Amino acid sequence: MLTHIIPKLPMRDITATRRYYMKGLGFSQNGDFDNAGYLMLEKDGIEIHFFLFSGLNPAENYSQVYIRTEAIDDWYRYLTENGIAIHPNGHLSDKPWGQREFSLLDPDNNLLTFGQPSWLSAFLTFI
Repeated sequence: MLTHIIPKLPMRDITATRRYYMKGLGFSQNGDFDNAGYLMLEKDGIEIHFFLFSGLNPAENYSQVYIRTEAIDDWYRYLTENGIAIHPNGHLSDKPWGQREFSLLDPDNNLLTFGQPSWLSAFLTFI
């Protein structure tokens, strides 16, 4: 029986990845080990793992993760107010497929898209 999915994304530098996700996005390190080739991070029950790929060319990295969220407008505002760059083509907007979304690129060009059903956004704005 399936219970969770945990994406594994490439990284070139564990320090840069840890800094971006922990200081920028508010993730915490999951586990108390220090392994130079692997990193496990968590936020609000969402877990992402990273593996060292020193030869990664970010321009050729097509790794992507879609993360469902609640209160997407608040999350977007928090990130932009704290200097996190939004993908140039990924600013917060309602999509034709019924999602309200925005996207980020991490230091290794892993695309993180955050989404919430548009109807939920409208409902949360109403109340």
